[in-house]
Amino acid sequence: MVGGEAQHLVDANVPADWWHLFRSPALDALVDEALRTSPTVAQAEARLRQAQAEAQAQFGYALPAVDGTVSAVRQQINPEAFGFNTPKPGPFTLYSASLSVSYALDIFGGVRRALEASQAQVDTQRYELEAARLSLAGNVVTTVVRIAALDAQISTTQRLAAEQRKQLEITERRLSVGGVAQVDAFSQRTLVAQTDATLPPLVQQAAQQRHRLSVLLGREPGAGLPDLPSLDALHLPDPLPVSLPSTLAQRRPDIRAAEAMWHEASANVGVATANLFPRITLSADLGSETTRFRNLLGAGSSIWNLGAGLTQPIFHGGTLRARKREAEAAYAAAGAAYKQTVLQGLQEVADALHAVHNDAQTLQARASATEQAEQTLRTAEARHAAGGISTLALLDAQRQLDQAALQQVQSQADRLLDSAALMQALGGGWQ
Repeated sequence: MVGGEAQHLVDANVPADWWHLFRSPALDALVDEALRTSPTVAQAEARLRQAQAEAQAQFGYALPAVDGTVSAVRQQINPEAFGFNTPKPGPFTLYSASLSVSYALDIFGGVRRALEASQAQVDTQRYELEAARLSLAGNVVTTVVRIAALDAQISTTQRLAAEQRKQLEITERRLSVGGVAQVDAFSQRTLVAQTDATLPPLVQQAAQQRHRLSVLLGREPGAGLPDLPSLDALHLPDPLPVSLPSTLAQRRPDIRAAEAMWHEASANVGVATANLFPRITLSADLGSETTRFRNLLGAGSSIWNLGAGLTQPIFHGGTLRARKREAEAAYAAAGAAYKQTVLQGLQEVADALHAVHNDAQTLQARASATEQAEQTLRTAEARHAAGGISTLALLDAQRQLDQAALQQVQSQADRLLDSAALMQALGGGWQ
């Protein structure tokens, strides 16, 4: 049950399974199911595997390349084509086998920085996977709370509508004996109709939230859902763990992802810079070549070569320098994005802390307003029965109670939602 008591904030890290703080086994089961079955998490996991495979492939470029070749070629040579006036030999088969090794010297660090960029991409995808899990858990919690709040509002509205119908029956009986005016009965019927009209939108919103929860769980909208916790079954986290904002950059996966993207952009600048300088490649071949297959592995058929090559970019129409400027601009943009992500995170924490502080006061005030409205209605009913006030005054007291009761339910939900928002803003204890 969510009351109006103030929450105790303690200097502690948010636990990894922070949704357990609501002390609802049903909620825990829903979050655990979503983390297992959601396509969003599966997509993020696949992207992480893709980035890891790319990093492994990039690592291969830093190592020597070794290739083996075996061939058999049937050919005939024309000596006259080479200026020799000798009889033309018959056709023959040339057998060859060789092992080739090549290695590009990473003198200017292009390969190293490319490997660094690919590893930063792995870090980015790893943090984005954690961010997806955190977001998914938060969405499940907030959706369950909204469903519970809507169900409570529907129940409250139905109860109020039933009480209003009872009052309408009393008014109509009094009308039949001339105890009240016709306008009083009309007003009571109008109030009942107005209350009934508020139910369909609430039912529709609850259905939409259930559809959303189904999708979060990886199910089709409209598929059966397990039993959901009521608003009274969700407990307010108390004490509420709150860590220092100064450590926020290390705890939020979205900030760590932005930092990794900044790192990747820095490495790409190094790659673009290295592409402006010469590339030196070493190569070696060892093998054998013969016209007789049985002699292919003999000592007399061996061949080999060693070589080195240097390639210096001279003219590429300004492409290489433009690519370097592009990488530098991307680095500046990634740095600005990182700073913006940090600021956004700090704002979310500040907003959530402010909301948590104000929610207790708001709920206390609305609970008091509901209590006062109930007392006012009881007094109004007694006075109306005695003829001391008009039916319009009684209806006004009923409307005040209706509004106060629904606002109290919403305030209870707000406390739960803002507590969840604070733990999300603090990073959800993903580390």
